[in-house]
Amino acid sequence: MKTTERRPKQRPRAGEVRLEGQPVSSGVAIGYAAVAHEPAPPPVDMARRDCDPAHERTRLHDAISRSVAQLGRLHDRLALLPEDGQVEIGSLLEVYRRMLGPSRLRRGIEARLEQGMLAEAAVMQETETLAALMLAPPGRPAPQGEDAVAARRRAGEFREIGRRLVRNLSGTPYRSFSTLPDGAILVAEQLRPADAALIDPSRIAAVVTEEGGSTGHTAILLRALGIPAVLAAHGLLAQVGRRTRLVVDGATGRVIVRPSSRMAAAARVEVASYARERQMLGRLRRLPARLSSGEVLTLQANLEIPAELPMVAQSGAAGIGLLRSEFLFMNTDTLPDEELQEAIYLPLIEAMAGDPVTIRVVDWGSEKNSDALSRVGIGNGGDANPALAVRGIRLLLQHRTLLETQFAAILRAAHAGPVRVLLPMVSLLEELQAAREIYARVGRRLRRRGVKIPDPLPPLGIMIETPAAALMTDVLAQEAEFLAIGTNDLTMYTLAADRAATDVAALYDPLHPAVLRLVRMTADAGLRQRRPVSVCGELASDPQAVPLLVGLGVRSFSMHASAVPRVKRAIRAAAMDDCRRMACRALEATDGQEVRAMLAQYAYTLQHPDDG
Repeated sequence: MKTTERRPKQRPRAGEVRLEGQPVSSGVAIGYAAVAHEPAPPPVDMARRDCDPAHERTRLHDAISRSVAQLGRLHDRLALLPEDGQVEIGSLLEVYRRMLGPSRLRRGIEARLEQGMLAEAAVMQETETLAALMLAPPGRPAPQGEDAVAARRRAGEFREIGRRLVRNLSGTPYRSFSTLPDGAILVAEQLRPADAALIDPSRIAAVVTEEGGSTGHTAILLRALGIPAVLAAHGLLAQVGRRTRLVVDGATGRVIVRPSSRMAAAARVEVASYARERQMLGRLRRLPARLSSGEVLTLQANLEIPAELPMVAQSGAAGIGLLRSEFLFMNTDTLPDEELQEAIYLPLIEAMAGDPVTIRVVDWGSEKNSDALSRVGIGNGGDANPALAVRGIRLLLQHRTLLETQFAAILRAAHAGPVRVLLPMVSLLEELQAAREIYARVGRRLRRRGVKIPDPLPPLGIMIETPAAALMTDVLAQEAEFLAIGTNDLTMYTLAADRAATDVAALYDPLHPAVLRLVRMTADAGLRQRRPVSVCGELASDPQAVPLLVGLGVRSFSMHASAVPRVKRAIRAAAMDDCRRMACRALEATDGQEVRAMLAQYAYTLQHPDDG
């Protein structure tokens, strides 16, 4: 773990200054900056090897005890926060508590103490080593795309708990936000995830930091708290002095330092407008996702980690359309057994109160990193091109015990509400048939044991993520009970372009007519075989694109919970005839830019019906 030095204080410049950061949590705020500095711990002698291991172990155990007590006090404060923040932060605190228990992290630190290292140095070295393993697994390609985001998040968890231990070892105090004035805009060099539990959203108008990113735990926590926030606004602290006024736009990432009178007046109008929009989107929560011509659609939410569950309820989503189960295999030394998985699925299903939950069995590949899976030789092949190697259903059929355990856990939890089971990366009919045979066998075994499971078994469906699957949907749909189009991977495989690869990222376009034709082909096949078809890739969260997907024959969508209200608003303004006309034009287009321009024009027409 690297220590951060306080940057030399610079005199703020005069006049209005505009900064751009990463938008994290929507909303507009205007107020005075309150800078919260984090006291730096004393320097650590990383080279010492003459310490008494017994003494350093005692110091470490005391620091662990203090850290656990602090996390307990943070958890006690959750009752003061909005419900969304309670669940999100509570789940993260539980992750920290597990890391402080019997874990790989703790064993690694103690092993370094036996070498005569200072406890602070052992913590810093071990947490940084584990963080580096998350970001760049040895002998394997670095994680890309969504996997890279998850890897950075896991690395941040190790570094955060390391920082907490070092502070307790050195007796360095934590910063406090309790003295900040009401309505202040919190400004910091960096905001730690646990700091979010100390923020009172009724008193803090917005949050701006100089470092950080939009995909880490801090960003998720701020979104859960509903505070306008911008991270990574570089140069911020050099511009902010005592009583500096700021305008923060959490949707665009724009930060205005010392706004002019004209800009401040405009910001106040935006604050009022955003408040009205939130009220309007809040009202949409209870309204159906119905086209203006009367057809009803289904909007559901994707879920990556259980902590996002409150956002699903707040969004008005009609269930969980994609629960990614990979979180079960991260930051753990052992594979989750049947009982542990059931204990995690059960409250998620119960929380949906009768709305369906679609659980995708683990979608793993050699570009991902999991200690638990690596220990049993799973997903550590170091393939040169992991996207074309053993991943998804291919990997699960090679390690059938893993698939059987997950099937059994899902079936045991399925008595609590409607559940569907989703298979990732199916390209061949033989893969689906083999998985279905395992699924049926697991069901029979549970019934013989007297376990209460649904009869018939919950529907078993497949992801359509490759051109092969889209082209063979008619055949696959005879075995699969529902279809979910993953437009992220489908776009990558169709256009042979990885959006995480700089050289070809510009070629990655989910609105390319080639991709849209495969979506149409899948939707048509689902209709012929009377199988439900949904879209659960990022395209489903684009309010401009969803009417086009409706025209292509899709009637169900799953997206990040935060996108549900805006997609619903777009749906309620669109008519089926318009959607079908757009689909015909899009399929005849020559590239994605032409499609995108058409969608933008239609969206403008809906918003300005009197123009022209």
